[in-house]
Amino acid sequence: MSETQVRTKRRSAQLPITYVVAVVPVAAALNIVGGYINTALRLPTFLDMIGTMVSAILLGPWWGAVVGVITNVVSSFLTGPIGLPFAVCNVIGALVWGYANQWGWMKKQWSFFLVNMLAGLMVTLFAVPIYVFLFGGATGHFSDVMTAAFLGMGQHLIVSVFSSNVLVNLADKIISGYVGLAIIEALPANLTERAQLPKATGLKRIIIPLAGVLIGVLVVLLFLAIGK
Repeated sequence: MSETQVRTKRRSAQLPITYVVAVVPVAAALNIVGGYINTALRLPTFLDMIGTMVSAILLGPWWGAVVGVITNVVSSFLTGPIGLPFAVCNVIGALVWGYANQWGWMKKQWSFFLVNMLAGLMVTLFAVPIYVFLFGGATGHFSDVMTAAFLGMGQHLIVSVFSSNVLVNLADKIISGYVGLAIIEALPANLTERAQLPKATGLKRIIIPLAGVLIGVLVVLLFLAIGK
Protein backbone atom coordinates (compact mmCIF):
# COMPACT_ATOMS: atom_id res chain seq x y z
CA MET A 1 0.00 0.00 0.00
CA SER A 2 1.42 3.37 -1.02
CA GLU A 3 1.95 6.24 1.41
CA THR A 4 -0.89 8.20 -0.25
CA GLN A 5 -3.28 5.28 0.23
CA VAL A 6 -2.24 4.95 3.87
CA ARG A 7 -2.93 8.65 4.49
CA THR A 8 -6.30 8.42 2.74
CA LYS A 9 -7.23 5.41 4.87
CA ARG A 10 -6.24 7.26 8.03
CA ARG A 11 -8.30 10.32 7.06
CA SER A 12 -11.35 8.17 6.32
CA ALA A 13 -11.04 6.22 9.59
CA GLN A 14 -13.49 6.98 12.35
CA LEU A 15 -12.33 9.70 14.70
CA PRO A 16 -11.69 8.69 18.33
CA ILE A 17 -14.45 10.24 20.42
CA THR A 18 -11.90 11.42 22.98
CA TYR A 19 -10.13 13.40 20.25
CA VAL A 20 -13.39 15.03 19.15
CA VAL A 21 -14.38 15.82 22.75
CA ALA A 22 -10.98 17.45 23.27
CA VAL A 23 -10.90 19.52 20.07
CA VAL A 24 -14.49 20.80 19.80
CA PRO A 25 -14.72 22.77 23.09
CA VAL A 26 -11.19 24.15 22.73
CA ALA A 27 -11.90 25.30 19.16
CA ALA A 28 -15.21 26.88 20.20
CA ALA A 29 -13.48 28.63 23.12
CA LEU A 30 -10.84 29.95 20.71
CA ASN A 31 -13.61 31.40 18.54
CA ILE A 32 -15.44 32.95 21.48
CA VAL A 33 -12.32 34.56 22.95
CA GLY A 34 -11.24 35.83 19.55
CA GLY A 35 -14.67 37.31 18.87
CA TYR A 36 -14.81 38.90 22.32
CA ILE A 37 -11.38 40.51 21.90
CA ASN A 38 -12.36 41.74 18.45
CA THR A 39 -15.55 43.32 19.82
CA ALA A 40 -13.80 44.84 22.83
CA LEU A 41 -11.14 46.45 20.63
CA ARG A 42 -13.65 47.35 17.90
CA LEU A 43 -11.42 45.88 15.22
CA PRO A 44 -12.62 45.84 11.59
CA THR A 45 -12.54 42.02 11.56
CA PHE A 46 -14.41 39.21 13.38
CA LEU A 47 -11.72 36.74 14.60
CA ASP A 48 -14.44 34.27 15.59
CA MET A 49 -13.64 31.50 13.10
CA ILE A 50 -10.03 30.53 13.82
CA GLY A 51 -11.22 27.56 15.86
CA THR A 52 -13.73 26.74 13.14
CA MET A 53 -10.93 26.52 10.59
CA VAL A 54 -8.76 24.36 12.85
CA SER A 55 -11.56 21.94 13.74
CA ALA A 56 -12.77 21.69 10.13
CA ILE A 57 -9.27 20.64 9.09
CA LEU A 58 -8.53 18.32 12.01
CA LEU A 59 -11.97 16.72 12.40
CA GLY A 60 -13.80 17.36 9.14
CA PRO A 61 -16.27 19.94 7.78
CA TRP A 62 -19.31 18.96 9.82
CA TRP A 63 -17.48 18.90 13.12
CA GLY A 64 -16.20 22.33 12.19
CA ALA A 65 -19.82 23.33 11.58
CA VAL A 66 -20.72 22.09 15.07
CA VAL A 67 -17.96 24.27 16.50
CA GLY A 68 -19.34 27.22 14.55
CA VAL A 69 -22.87 26.76 15.89
CA ILE A 70 -21.62 26.34 19.46
CA THR A 71 -19.60 29.53 19.05
CA ASN A 72 -22.52 31.69 18.03
CA VAL A 73 -24.97 30.18 20.51
CA VAL A 74 -22.63 30.67 23.47
CA SER A 75 -21.58 34.12 22.27
CA SER A 76 -25.24 35.17 22.10
CA PHE A 77 -25.46 34.66 25.86
CA LEU A 78 -22.29 36.68 26.46
CA THR A 79 -22.62 39.62 24.07
CA GLY A 80 -26.26 39.59 22.97
CA PRO A 81 -28.40 37.76 20.41
CA ILE A 82 -27.25 39.73 17.35
CA GLY A 83 -24.64 37.11 16.48
CA LEU A 84 -27.03 34.16 16.69
CA PRO A 85 -28.35 34.31 13.08
CA PHE A 86 -24.78 34.49 11.84
CA ALA A 87 -24.18 30.92 13.03
CA VAL A 88 -24.98 29.95 9.43
CA CYS A 89 -21.92 31.95 8.34
CA ASN A 90 -19.70 30.05 10.74
CA VAL A 91 -21.12 26.81 9.33
CA ILE A 92 -20.40 27.92 5.75
CA GLY A 93 -16.80 28.76 6.64
CA ALA A 94 -16.37 25.32 8.21
CA LEU A 95 -17.76 23.58 5.12
CA VAL A 96 -15.52 25.53 2.74
CA TRP A 97 -12.35 24.86 4.73
CA GLY A 98 -13.28 21.29 5.64
CA TYR A 99 -14.24 20.07 2.18
CA ALA A 100 -11.40 21.98 0.51
CA ASN A 101 -9.04 20.09 2.81
CA GLN A 102 -10.70 16.73 2.09
CA TRP A 103 -10.55 17.37 -1.65
CA GLY A 104 -6.88 18.33 -1.51
CA TRP A 105 -7.43 21.92 -2.57
CA MET A 106 -5.16 23.38 0.13
CA LYS A 107 -1.88 21.53 -0.45
CA LYS A 108 -0.14 24.40 -2.24
CA GLN A 109 0.61 27.83 -0.82
CA TRP A 110 -1.30 29.61 -3.57
CA SER A 111 -4.33 27.31 -3.35
CA PHE A 112 -4.39 27.60 0.46
CA PHE A 113 -4.53 31.37 0.10
CA LEU A 114 -7.33 31.15 -2.49
CA VAL A 115 -9.40 28.81 -0.29
CA ASN A 116 -9.23 31.36 2.54
CA MET A 117 -10.47 34.02 0.12
CA LEU A 118 -13.21 31.66 -1.06
CA ALA A 119 -14.27 31.16 2.55
CA GLY A 120 -14.49 34.95 2.96
CA LEU A 121 -16.57 35.32 -0.19
CA MET A 122 -18.97 32.50 0.65
CA VAL A 123 -19.47 33.78 4.21
CA THR A 124 -20.25 37.22 2.78
CA LEU A 125 -22.88 35.82 0.41
CA PHE A 126 -24.73 34.29 3.36
CA ALA A 127 -24.13 37.21 5.72
CA VAL A 128 -25.49 39.99 3.50
CA PRO A 129 -29.15 38.83 3.54
CA ILE A 130 -28.96 38.56 7.33
CA TYR A 131 -27.55 42.07 7.61
CA VAL A 132 -30.11 43.56 5.23
CA PHE A 133 -33.34 41.73 6.02
CA LEU A 134 -32.91 41.10 9.76
CA PHE A 135 -30.93 44.15 10.85
CA GLY A 136 -31.58 46.77 8.18
CA GLY A 137 -27.94 46.78 7.06
CA ALA A 138 -26.25 47.57 10.38
CA THR A 139 -25.41 45.56 13.50
CA GLY A 140 -23.07 47.91 15.35
CA HIS A 141 -19.95 46.30 13.86
CA PHE A 142 -17.13 48.54 12.66
CA SER A 143 -18.03 47.64 9.07
CA ASP A 144 -21.17 49.77 9.44
CA VAL A 145 -18.93 52.80 8.92
CA MET A 146 -17.94 51.47 5.52
CA THR A 147 -21.54 50.61 4.67
CA ALA A 148 -22.55 54.20 5.45
CA ALA A 149 -19.74 55.46 3.22
CA PHE A 150 -20.97 53.39 0.28
CA LEU A 151 -24.54 54.52 0.92
CA GLY A 152 -23.30 58.10 0.87
CA MET A 153 -21.91 57.44 -2.60
CA GLY A 154 -25.42 56.57 -3.76
CA GLN A 155 -25.05 52.77 -3.74
CA HIS A 156 -28.03 50.50 -3.04
CA LEU A 157 -28.21 49.12 0.51
CA ILE A 158 -27.50 45.52 -0.56
CA VAL A 159 -24.52 46.62 -2.67
CA SER A 160 -23.20 48.77 0.17
CA VAL A 161 -23.49 45.97 2.74
CA PHE A 162 -21.88 43.49 0.36
CA SER A 163 -19.00 45.84 -0.47
CA SER A 164 -18.14 46.51 3.17
CA ASN A 165 -18.73 42.94 4.34
CA VAL A 166 -16.65 41.30 1.63
CA LEU A 167 -13.65 43.48 2.50
CA VAL A 168 -13.96 42.59 6.18
CA ASN A 169 -14.48 38.89 5.51
CA LEU A 170 -11.61 38.57 3.04
CA ALA A 171 -9.24 40.10 5.59
CA ASP A 172 -10.72 38.10 8.45
CA LYS A 173 -10.63 34.72 6.72
CA ILE A 174 -7.07 35.24 5.45
CA ILE A 175 -5.97 36.04 9.00
CA SER A 176 -8.02 33.18 10.45
CA GLY A 177 -6.69 30.71 7.88
CA TYR A 178 -3.04 31.51 8.51
CA VAL A 179 -3.38 31.66 12.29
CA GLY A 180 -5.13 28.29 12.04
CA LEU A 181 -2.29 26.99 9.87
CA ALA A 182 0.24 28.05 12.52
CA ILE A 183 -1.79 26.28 15.23
CA ILE A 184 -2.04 23.06 13.20
CA GLU A 185 1.68 23.17 12.33
CA ALA A 186 2.46 23.35 16.05
CA LEU A 187 0.49 20.18 16.86
CA PRO A 188 2.02 16.69 16.93
CA ALA A 189 1.97 14.89 13.58
CA ASN A 190 -0.32 12.12 14.85
CA LEU A 191 -3.05 14.71 15.52
CA THR A 192 -2.88 16.28 12.06
CA GLU A 193 -3.11 13.24 9.81
CA ARG A 194 -6.26 14.57 8.16
CA ALA A 195 -4.68 17.92 7.31
CA GLN A 196 -3.71 18.34 3.65
CA LEU A 197 -2.06 21.72 4.03
CA PRO A 198 1.01 23.32 2.45
CA LYS A 199 4.18 21.87 3.91
CA ALA A 200 6.95 24.04 5.27
CA THR A 201 10.12 23.36 7.21
CA GLY A 202 12.38 25.37 9.46
CA LEU A 203 11.73 29.09 9.66
CA LYS A 204 9.21 28.87 6.81
CA ARG A 205 6.76 27.29 9.27
CA ILE A 206 6.76 30.66 11.04
CA ILE A 207 7.36 33.03 8.13
CA ILE A 208 4.55 31.76 5.90
CA PRO A 209 1.74 32.12 8.51
CA LEU A 210 3.11 35.53 9.49
CA ALA A 211 3.14 36.61 5.85
CA GLY A 212 -0.46 35.46 5.45
CA VAL A 213 -1.55 37.35 8.55
CA LEU A 214 0.30 40.43 7.27
CA ILE A 215 -1.64 40.27 4.00
CA GLY A 216 -4.87 40.12 5.99
CA VAL A 217 -3.77 43.12 8.05
CA LEU A 218 -2.99 45.05 4.87
CA VAL A 219 -6.53 44.37 3.64
CA VAL A 220 -7.80 45.70 6.98
CA LEU A 221 -5.71 48.85 6.54
CA LEU A 222 -7.12 49.26 3.05
CA PHE A 223 -10.58 48.95 4.53
CA LEU A 224 -9.80 51.64 7.10
CA ALA A 225 -8.35 53.95 4.46
CA ILE A 226 -11.45 53.67 2.28
CA GLY A 227 -13.71 54.20 5.28
CA LYS A 228 -12.14 57.54 6.17
